[in-house]
Amino acid sequence: MPKFVTAWILSGLALAAAAGLLGDHMNIGVSGDSTGERIVAVALVALVFTAINAFVAPVIKTLSLPFIIITLGFALLVINALLLLLTEWITGEFGVAFEVDGFWWAVLGSIVISIVNTVLGAFTGKSSAR
Repeated sequence: MPKFVTAWILSGLALAAAAGLLGDHMNIGVSGDSTGERIVAVALVALVFTAINAFVAPVIKTLSLPFIIITLGFALLVINALLLLLTEWITGEFGVAFEVDGFWWAVLGSIVISIVNTVLGAFTGKSSAR
């Protein structure tokens, strides 16, 4: 369980960094929310994102391995963007404010999240990026 909690915290920091860098194209929480409400929103989005990366992502990436190899890994960008959009949809169903402006912003967001996860994971010795 501590590995999941570490991945959850790293994902939360990476999602917050991506939302900060992408500005209006990726929002977590509502603009009128207090800092505490935004932290709760980031924590909930990170929880869903971490669960998707722990349970859904390995299955999808294993099934699409031939396509990933043929595209020299570029298919992973598409898969990660779709998983981010899946996170948006699931959190929306639970009433958590998380929005990505479209597929290409999701691609850029997933790149930022992967980079931040890698950097933070280097400091902690763990990585939640897959």
